[in-house]
Amino acid sequence: MKHLPKEERPYEKCLTWGAERLSDAELIAVILRTGSKGVSALELSRNVLAQDKKGLLGIYHMSISDLQKIHGLGKVKALQIKCIAELSRRIARARFSETVSFHDPASVSSYYMETLRHEEQEVLLLVMLNSKGKLIRDEVISKGTVRASLISPREIFIEAVRHQAVSILLLHNHPSGIPDPSRDDVLLTERVRAAGAMLGIELLDHIIIGDRQAVSMREQGFWLEPSKNKG
Repeated sequence: MKHLPKEERPYEKCLTWGAERLSDAELIAVILRTGSKGVSALELSRNVLAQDKKGLLGIYHMSISDLQKIHGLGKVKALQIKCIAELSRRIARARFSETVSFHDPASVSSYYMETLRHEEQEVLLLVMLNSKGKLIRDEVISKGTVRASLISPREIFIEAVRHQAVSILLLHNHPSGIPDPSRDDVLLTERVRAAGAMLGIELLDHIIIGDRQAVSMREQGFWLEPSKNKG
């Protein structure tokens, strides 16, 4: 990037004006630090963002091998870019960590939205809470198709008992982006609720995450008359 005036080079621009003044490509270029033969770090960054019309969001869906197909991008730089994506996801989630209320579906949805909405497969997440309603731990129970016939409440409650959870929530994503509950979602919820009642571990909610939208099955009335649910 030596051909650029000093004040337009991403590193110097960041020092002078602050990171908030940099474009997405310039931010990535500062982290990559160097380009490769014939390609500057800035050009490399622009090429990465051009791979998907979603720009930065597209990085979530690119594997390391996908990134390495970009001219001038080796394994180390591909790993750096994937770490940028993961760090941004964690920062987005950390914003809510101190204020999230696990009894408020909107709060829970906001907290896990960036974790789940980019997944290309269905992911079932178990959230375990203590007696004060605070997070003990969350764990992925299943990745693939979330079907009631394939997921045993036993797996869920083995983890809940092991971590001494007093109550739990289930969350999973719909890769289509539309969070409407399916028949399998209803059946799974009913089975887990029933098993939890026997063990004294309450299922507080089952929340389905779409693209910037979510559905709380408790709020939708599935807690009231489960026997009448038809999915």
